[in-house]
Amino acid sequence: MPLVVVSSKRFVDHVTPAGHPERPERAGVLQAVAASFKEQGGEVIDPRAATDEDLLRVHTQEHVDAIVATRGRATMLDPDTFTSPDSDDIARLAAGAVLTGVDRVLDGPAGSRALVLVRPPGHHAEADRAMGFCLYSNIAIGAAYARSRGCARVAIVDYDVHHGNGTQWIFYEDPTVLFVSSHQYPFYPGTGAASEKGRGAGLGYTLNLPLDAGAKDDEIERKYAEQVIPAVRAFKPNLMMISAGFDAHEMDPLGQLRMTTEGFGRLTKTLIDLANEVCSGRVVLVTEGGYDLKALSDSLKAVIDVCR
Repeated sequence: MPLVVVSSKRFVDHVTPAGHPERPERAGVLQAVAASFKEQGGEVIDPRAATDEDLLRVHTQEHVDAIVATRGRATMLDPDTFTSPDSDDIARLAAGAVLTGVDRVLDGPAGSRALVLVRPPGHHAEADRAMGFCLYSNIAIGAAYARSRGCARVAIVDYDVHHGNGTQWIFYEDPTVLFVSSHQYPFYPGTGAASEKGRGAGLGYTLNLPLDAGAKDDEIERKYAEQVIPAVRAFKPNLMMISAGFDAHEMDPLGQLRMTTEGFGRLTKTLIDLANEVCSGRVVLVTEGGYDLKALSDSLKAVIDVCR
């Protein structure tokens, strides 16, 4: 089986205030999905924690110090983003889980894939600040690590309902990382216009697909066929990474896109097939949002089915 799942029971230990959408119960869903995969003969591995060196490839020292300073206490970093006493440890484990997945995929045979089941999510965290439930930019840390391991080009595709502003800005001037995001627009965090295409040497290596509220599977899949597949194919990455957020699901309480569980399965299969063509099938998928627990569980199982 080419798929490995990276998961930890510790992700429940990042605690948010009562009523917060990014709640510890999401970790219970991730654990149940991992356990089911293991029962079916799949391999589930524990992550390592990200080191300061790993974090500093994309974050400032000041940002890392600020998160470290929250250890042992509960804090509010912004109106959406909170820490609990263990949050720095857990956020480092979330980022490190991506690195564990990258190692397995790069060191494995062609067609190796990793599904990294983590919280807190990461794609809103910028180089110098936490935001949008995110403390460290998990997938960006993974992409920078893959580059340090010799990948000349990394493609990141983000289908979370929210624009991955953190990932975008971290690589906005970098021609070695292609960042693609489909997202509801205008919507939090307010970025992700089609006109945002990169800057300097990175111009042309950011592709945003803003979607109107109410967009369904067929429209989203068409935009991927028309724009994303040609862009990734032309880029010829050595590794594909997917910010697999499921809050674009029709059942999700935060967004107003109308993707279905089956749509997430088909969209992911499209990307897997593309990776088989351009980068020997090497894919690392990393969870982001997804706040309806049943939709999150069902969508992850659909993704596993197409990644096996």
